[in-house]
Amino acid sequence: MSFIAEQLSRVKPSATIAVTNKARELKAAGRDVIGLGAGEPDFDTPDNIKAAAIKAINEGKTKYTAVDGLPELKEAICAKFKRENGLDYQPNQITVGTGGKQVLYNALVCTLNPGDEVLIPTPYWVSYPDMVLLAGGEPVIVEADKATFKLTPEALDAAITPKTKWLIFNSPSNPSGAAYSETELKALTDVLLKHPHVLVMSDDMYEHLVYDDFKFTTPAQIEPKLYDRTLTVNGVSKAYAMTGWRIGYAGGPVELIKAMAKLQSQSTSNPSSISQYASVEALNGPQDFIAERAAVFKQRRDLVVKALNECAGISCPTPEGAFYVYPSCADCIGKTAPSGKVLETDEDFVTELLEAEGVAVVQGSAFGLGPNFRISYATSTEALTEACARIKKFCASLK
Repeated sequence: MSFIAEQLSRVKPSATIAVTNKARELKAAGRDVIGLGAGEPDFDTPDNIKAAAIKAINEGKTKYTAVDGLPELKEAICAKFKRENGLDYQPNQITVGTGGKQVLYNALVCTLNPGDEVLIPTPYWVSYPDMVLLAGGEPVIVEADKATFKLTPEALDAAITPKTKWLIFNSPSNPSGAAYSETELKALTDVLLKHPHVLVMSDDMYEHLVYDDFKFTTPAQIEPKLYDRTLTVNGVSKAYAMTGWRIGYAGGPVELIKAMAKLQSQSTSNPSSISQYASVEALNGPQDFIAERAAVFKQRRDLVVKALNECAGISCPTPEGAFYVYPSCADCIGKTAPSGKVLETDEDFVTELLEAEGVAVVQGSAFGLGPNFRISYATSTEALTEACARIKKFCASLK
C-alpha cells in the first residue's frame, strides 16, 4: 500500500522549476548554461524596502501577526487598489498570503466542490490546472486564439456550463506576455455578465510590466457589476523584485476572504512578519523605479523578439507585457538535431537545445499550447544576446 495520497498522482511537477533545477545541475557540473526558465527579475529589491525590513527586525517585529495580514499592510493594499485600479476595498476584503500562489490556491480550496469546473485559457501558467486538481475541481482548458494568445468572447461563452465555478484570468500573461486592451477585456466581461454563477479570479501579478503605452485594466475595474464575484490577485514579487520575500495579496468578497483566512489559520498561518513590513514600504513608498525598470525590460523584449525572428524555423510575436516571449518552433518539428534526434515535440526541441547549446527554456506543452517555448528575458542584455546567438546556431544546425 502506497503512503502517498492518490490525489497527488493527478498532479505534475512544475515544468519551470524543473528546467531551472536542470540548468543549476548542469552549471554545477561545469557546463556553460544560460538559464532563461525562471520568471524572476534580475533587479535587486529597492534599498528603501530592504531598510524597512531591517528596521522591523531591529524593532523586534518578529512575532506572529494576524493570520491573513498586518492591518498596516491591508491598509496599504486598499490604498494601492484605489490609487492604481479604481477599486474600493475595505481591510476585511483583503487577504495576504505567502506569495500569490498561496492566495490562488486558498481561494480554490475554499470554493471548489467535486465536479466544479474552472476555465483556464491557453497558454496558461503551469500551476493553474494542478492547483484546481488538488482543490478537488476539474480544470477545463479553453483554447485561446493561437495568433494573439488571447481568449475570445466566443470561446469563453462556449466553454461555460452550469458546472463552471471560476474563470482564471491572467493579464499580462505568463507565459505569453499577452495583455488585454480595455476593449478586449470589456468583450469578455460582457460574456461573464450573462453567466452570474461564474466567479472571476484575476491574476494581475504582471500589472506594472506593460510596454508601448499599453494601459493595464482589471476585470472588476472594467465592469463594476463583477465586483462582488471577482477576486483580484496581485503581489510584490515582480514589480518590486521581491520574489523571495513571498508576499501575495487579493481583494474580494468578504465571505470568501473570511473563508480563506480560516483555511490559512490551519495551514501556514501568517506570512513572514518581516516580509509584510517590507511590503508596506513597497506599496506606500516611492514608485518611480517601476517605470524605469519596465523601460529596461522593454529594451530586452525588443532585442529578443528581433533576434528570435532571425532564427530559422522560429516565429516570435511581440508581447504587450510581463517579461516573457512565447515563440513558435513549429517549423523546427520534424527536423533532426545534431545528436541525431528527430524533433517530434517542443519538449524535444528544448531538450536538444539545452544539450547542444546550453540554453535552458521551457517547452510550450507545459503551458498547454505548442509547439512553442517560453523564454524569460528577466536577465542581463549580455546573457540574452548570447542565448539568442546560441538558439540561432542551434536552429541553423537542424537538418
